[in-house]
Amino acid sequence: MTFNRPRPRSQPPTQPNIPANDSIPKPYELVSLPSVEPKRNAPVGQEKFRSDRISGKIPLTLTVKTTAFVASGVVAMGSDISNQTRNIPLIKTSVLRNQGVIIPGSSLKGVVRSIYEAITISCLCKTKADRTTIPNGYRECLDQKNLCPACQVFGAMGWQGLIRFPDAITTQTKSSTGFMPSLYAPRPKREAYYKNGKVAGRKFYYHTIKAVDKGQQKGIAVQQAGSEFIFSTQLHFMNLTLAELGTLFIVLGQDKPNNPIALKVGGGKPIGMGTMEIAEIHEIELLQTQQDWKQRYCNYIQSPENLTGNKLQDLIKQAIQAAHKTLVQAKQMEQLREVLKFPNDREAPEGMY
Repeated sequence: MTFNRPRPRSQPPTQPNIPANDSIPKPYELVSLPSVEPKRNAPVGQEKFRSDRISGKIPLTLTVKTTAFVASGVVAMGSDISNQTRNIPLIKTSVLRNQGVIIPGSSLKGVVRSIYEAITISCLCKTKADRTTIPNGYRECLDQKNLCPACQVFGAMGWQGLIRFPDAITTQTKSSTGFMPSLYAPRPKREAYYKNGKVAGRKFYYHTIKAVDKGQQKGIAVQQAGSEFIFSTQLHFMNLTLAELGTLFIVLGQDKPNNPIALKVGGGKPIGMGTMEIAEIHEIELLQTQQDWKQRYCNYIQSPENLTGNKLQDLIKQAIQAAHKTLVQAKQMEQLREVLKFPNDREAPEGMY
């Protein structure tokens, strides 16, 4: 037996009425906005493959380093989950397929996009900040003919982007149960969020050694993917420039040892949950020349070019160099690296912060 828990009409729970104390270390940091506003240009689009750009598919392997929980919005009785959880009254479930936990492609794309936006000069897309607090030039792209760097790659309102992620699946069907502490909405008017009355930057949560678990007596039961769970998915892309592809490589943690970053996926980020590391990329299915497009549509049997070994490493190196040269902002990259670098020795806060 499962049932949907109705969404409350009231605002999310706020922190108790205690004075703000910025001397307490926070589990997050702001990545500042570049000093110049985004340059918006006409996007390439998907109506045809461009021979002067790069298209293909990258297999990805994600390893959970701290427990991860991507909520389905469904609450189930513990007895309906497994025999091991029959004594737990209610459990918040993860997104499932064939009884296995998955990471929706849309969730993964959103995480990758947020980092891509932060290290390039891109708009503040889908922010909850009041329009009057958004710096000049940083409002969300609404003109489909003029898009910032991130919107050109990931899409904008009414405009399809150039990449997509299928759902990330795992062969491990046995999830675990964790007990999250109560989490509260952040103080939206905290002074550190603003500079001269304008949004000061983008918020990212630190990675930690492990996630906080309050135990059954104090915590909220959640169905989660345990540490070392392995997920697999693919990044499909078309009509990317070398620099755009290189920026994606950086976001996916392939710019080591210079920028050893990992992703933060799902809920419980303030308490250390959701750290996922992407393994080194060993293969790319690449379609890059005009001849490839002709063969693709003139033959039943497809034989795309699979880059491996030294050729692949040369492509990744060249793409990352192009990204740092034309798209990635050094200051913002340095700030984000300090937040998302992994591994580290940071502890997650167990109390108020």
